[in-house]
Amino acid sequence: MTETPWWTPSRHADRRPLLLARNRIQAAIRGWLAARGFTEVDPAALAISPGNEAHLHAFGTDAIGNDGAARRMYLHTSPEFAMKKLLAAGETRIAAFAHVWRNRERGPLHSPEFTMLEWYRVAEDYAVLMEDTMAFLRLAAEAAGTPLLRFRDRTCDPFAEPQRISVAEGFARHAGIDLLATIGADGTPDRDALAVQVTAAGITVRHGDTWSDLLSRVLVERVEPHLGLGRVTVLDRYPAAEAALARPAPDDARVAERFEVYACGVELANGFGELTNPAEQRRRFQAEMAEKQRLYGESYPIDEDFLAALAHMPPASGIALGFDRLVMLATAAPRIDAVIWAPVP
Repeated sequence: MTETPWWTPSRHADRRPLLLARNRIQAAIRGWLAARGFTEVDPAALAISPGNEAHLHAFGTDAIGNDGAARRMYLHTSPEFAMKKLLAAGETRIAAFAHVWRNRERGPLHSPEFTMLEWYRVAEDYAVLMEDTMAFLRLAAEAAGTPLLRFRDRTCDPFAEPQRISVAEGFARHAGIDLLATIGADGTPDRDALAVQVTAAGITVRHGDTWSDLLSRVLVERVEPHLGLGRVTVLDRYPAAEAALARPAPDDARVAERFEVYACGVELANGFGELTNPAEQRRRFQAEMAEKQRLYGESYPIDEDFLAALAHMPPASGIALGFDRLVMLATAAPRIDAVIWAPVP
């Protein structure tokens, strides 16, 4: 059965209340940011590098110069590189509602083009970003006129105190795995050590699985289903090997200042204490692109201008939130397309 196009008057009438709620939520968050001294910025979407994480897939295009020569460019998967350059330029509190593009992603929670709310604070601890995110979840609920966030049969109270646990605590609690025992003192992961524990937990280990593959499988199968149910969960202190853009935790080099926020079992936001060491960042980017080449047979260039700017960037914390997903949960929409004004065909 062919689905009715989103632009038909009857279907638009059904979607319109959700879309108007989207506008109210965006206006409320914009007001909150402005009241706290944030400057809204609008980074260009075309970039030399779309991001250097192994599992992020970009849309490429050719920019044709006045001389007719083609230059390979990409639609960004995040405004992060541009926004960090603005921090290097002297901005101290910035935010953006940015359209971003990610290939190989489509489903109830994924659109190839979506809106990311990203914001940065210079000289402030990354834990402040957790408080910001909770404020936005509450603003979204209030603007939508609901006491609860909802996705399918799962609910979450954004006004309740959030649960904050480390990734290691989540693995111990929900999978019986001692994650930190599989990471060396310098942050280097031990694949075989994790494979033994994953097998003992009754989770499949496949030939060729890396430590990262195993961590992801445990997270998806055993940990994430328990997050953000009833109240928001902040999953904190990711292993350093899974935090390519975050600085190491000051008390333990095995983990990093990275967290994710979950509501109704849905990942909403990904925050960092930002790495500002260009040599270390280059090393991590190169490792990520080597893994991307191994897995997918392609890699993306490194933005040398970004690494040059990073040397001038002050200590900062930054976070990206899936704005469409937040609207989904506040309006109880079943799919991300329901809260996008004109969805991708």
